[in-house]
Amino acid sequence: MAIKKLRPITPGQRFMARSTFDEVTTNRPEKSLTQSMNRTGGRNNTGKMTMRYIGGGHRKIYRVVDFKRDNTGVPGKVDSIQYDPNRSAYIALIHYVDGDKRYIIAANGLKVGQSVVSGAGAAPEVGNCLPLKEIPLGTVIHNIELRPGQGAKMARSAGAYAQLLARDGKYAVLKMPSGETRMVLTACMAAIGAASNPDFFQEKSGKAGRTRWFGIRPRVRGVAMNPVDHPMGGGEGRASGGHPRSRKGLLAKGKKTRWKANPTNKYIIERRKK
Repeated sequence: MAIKKLRPITPGQRFMARSTFDEVTTNRPEKSLTQSMNRTGGRNNTGKMTMRYIGGGHRKIYRVVDFKRDNTGVPGKVDSIQYDPNRSAYIALIHYVDGDKRYIIAANGLKVGQSVVSGAGAAPEVGNCLPLKEIPLGTVIHNIELRPGQGAKMARSAGAYAQLLARDGKYAVLKMPSGETRMVLTACMAAIGAASNPDFFQEKSGKAGRTRWFGIRPRVRGVAMNPVDHPMGGGEGRASGGHPRSRKGLLAKGKKTRWKANPTNKYIIERRKK
């Protein structure tokens, strides 16, 4: 995938950088794999705002993505690579030989017409999904399960990948995208390769209005508020606001927020880099 910088014909295009969508082959989703989406505007069932800076945006249709890859042993062919407005990575429409159709997270380098298969005994090739106990050491993987049969939870966003470092008994040691090294059961499934659209993080909106199209409202800095609205607000002139903290007073930039007694701590070998 490539990033395109536009000529500054308008002020909004002066700093805009967007994808060329070279890998995308169609703009029409599979109707049987779509669902309608309801907008919340950041409000809960009583109408109270629980998430700020959410609202508006273009209408979206949800694409049902197969994160479990439980159609085991059945070969499928990549019919198309599609853009998904609900995630940063591209998705691939798979036509299986038994007539089933499913969306999967497209791996980087996955091509239309390529064959994919999931389950034990599958070849460790790009796009295939197999248990961690059958993947060669050093392989780059994405779409990783945290518990067997749960469905993929890790390394699903654009360009994300983990690396299989070692195996120790019933556990596999993974180097996660955050830099964390942790153990995962070898019975968990993972897809070979990195997730598609690796240049996603080089995109630039270019103007505030384009950000609103994505359903993101303007975010107000805490130091620009009054003391009644934020701990960092108030002061004479342009005050720094003191030590960075959240609206509720929780310290930022260095304070650990993870629960010390989290039962999954024993699976983490090395914490993520600060």
